Amino acid sequence: MTNCVRCGRPISDSSYAATSNLCPECRQAFAGAARPAPVAQPSMATTGPAPYRPPVTVAIVGINILVFAAMIVSGVSPMNPTLAQLLRFGADFGPYTLGGQPWRILTSNYVHVGLFHILFNMWCLWNLGRLAERILGAWTYVLTYTACGIAGSLASLWIHPGAVGAGASGAIFGLAGALITALYLGKLPYPRQMLSGLLRSLLSFAGYNLFFGAVVPGIDNSAHIGGLIVGLAIGALLASQLNEAPEKRRTHERFMFTIVALFLIGFGVFVKKQSGWVVEKYRQLNSSGQETREP
Repeated sequence: MTNCVRCGRPISDSSYAATSNLCPECRQAFAGAARPAPVAQPSMATTGPAPYRPPVTVAIVGINILVFAAMIVSGVSPMNPTLAQLLRFGADFGPYTLGGQPWRILTSNYVHVGLFHILFNMWCLWNLGRLAERILGAWTYVLTYTACGIAGSLASLWIHPGAVGAGASGAIFGLAGALITALYLGKLPYPRQMLSGLLRSLLSFAGYNLFFGAVVPGIDNSAHIGGLIVGLAIGALLASQLNEAPEKRRTHERFMFTIVALFLIGFGVFVKKQSGWVVEKYRQLNSSGQETREP
């Protein structure tokens, strides 16, 4: 008896198992995540399964919204928060992050610069996250999102160590990158037309937003590129295991994410060596009285 590669449940129908490595429930759930659900007719009763609600994506979106709500309740402007207010809630800033507050590399992924910023990022996360959670699995999705967000923050510190950075876009670009390589290299048991359409959408998303970030002032494209590159690498490393049994996948993923963690640690050491000068410069400016307040 064949087992589903996503949930591990046995597939009792041998003819179905011969053409797919997924159980009917996972196959139908993926199809629902990959395309918009049809609009139900009010005069007709529907008897199909409940729509797929991705718990990890819901949780990550919820955390971002809760952080933004806490900012507003504390008096932060919903449209134009100051840099000092962003820093108070965990935004990334070279003199602080490289000067003893490395946790900002992670927390900055959950801080947003105003209402339009969080609305756009959460809309992108909802659309990409539902697909990534279904294809990669919950914990792999969480680790991929986190690793890409950290990579984006480190890339920003490397290129713009004196700027304040915030937002989930590095992690979101990383999800797009992981999906691009996973779908292209993974030989997933889905119709070619569906996979081609998803790949075109993902490539268009990445290309358009990278171009937009390059021409619009104030957008930190270095974070986008850092997250995207690490996401592409993670997706490529995961691709060969996507059709394997859950036990074999977990062993591969533990090894792979250990390598990713070591890479991020090494990248962080490199960034601190390259951009650590900003810490001393900031202290000198403060001690000389040229800059006595937060940015």
